[in-house]
Amino acid sequence: MSHKEENVRVGISIGDLNGIGPEVILKCFEDNRMLELCTPVIFGNSKPLSYIKKNINSNVNFQGIDSLDQMITGKLNVLNLWKENVNINFGENDPVVGSYAIKSFIAATEALKNDEIDILVTAPINKYNTQSEEFKHPGHTNYLNEQLEGNALMLLVSDDLKVGLLTDHLPLKDIAQAITPQRIEEKVKTIREALMNDFNIFNPRIAVLGLNPHAGDDGIIGTEEQEIIKPTITKLAEEGILVSGPFPADGFFGSQLYNSFDAVIACYHDQGLAPFKALSFSKGVNYTAGLNKIRTSPDHGTAYDIAGKNLADPTSFREALYLALDVFRNRNRNIEAKSNPLMPQEKENSTKKFDN
Repeated sequence: MSHKEENVRVGISIGDLNGIGPEVILKCFEDNRMLELCTPVIFGNSKPLSYIKKNINSNVNFQGIDSLDQMITGKLNVLNLWKENVNINFGENDPVVGSYAIKSFIAATEALKNDEIDILVTAPINKYNTQSEEFKHPGHTNYLNEQLEGNALMLLVSDDLKVGLLTDHLPLKDIAQAITPQRIEEKVKTIREALMNDFNIFNPRIAVLGLNPHAGDDGIIGTEEQEIIKPTITKLAEEGILVSGPFPADGFFGSQLYNSFDAVIACYHDQGLAPFKALSFSKGVNYTAGLNKIRTSPDHGTAYDIAGKNLADPTSFREALYLALDVFRNRNRNIEAKSNPLMPQEKENSTKKFDN
């Protein structure tokens, strides 16, 4: 089983060294209290981090290690994965730098699979400079889905809003045919499991958005709602799942109807992410729900335009770390609760106190 809650081992993939990832990681751990919550290890190399630390005048201290069993509690650890120098040119889209981002991510995923770390927080990569013979994935989520157990679902999380996606990195022209009853069922059930086990929400309420404008307007602007989405929602509701829809996306967000639900499922990337980022930017977190391991990331990209200028805000990265720790604790407590159910006698006594 994983480490004790007060010593959760957090693996951090370094992201694109020319972007803001390393900067937000270092800024997050400038607050020493973070080291009381977990034992972090950055998968990368001390040299580029020292260069970036100097560039942003950071006072954070880190400890270089050569293997994970050298991890020191109470310190920010850096696992040295490579020895050679990497040229950093802030703001540049560089495939060489991209290959190091993937080296870091693959090593961190391997450590997660092998229980050498408890949770993974990923700094942003650039999807265009990370493609190679070894890595042909449009992003972190697809690779994690292939490597870990379960069905991955991208879930954007903030204090007031959780948005899941039916389809994530697909071209618009391919979305309608990708929305099948099977996919809707799988995603609704995945999100429900995550809300119950990872967020401790009992019997969560889930909203599904329509694919077309006005959710199809009774078949006038497309028939996917009538033929696929609505019948599937009805079937799931008959199974006892609290799922509603399909809702027209503009009115749903415009009237703040999302406040009545524990999570929203959008049909495609921008339908869910545009309103989410407008409502939650800098505090949002991207959580990969549905897998046997925990991974989060900030909800921003490499932000080349501000890289190296000491302007990056670490809030979203910090929130990603907090969320991963919360989910880790919730999962552990739920496992404990299931393995030690109250004896019938105790259960009876525990309810009697509240009879009056």
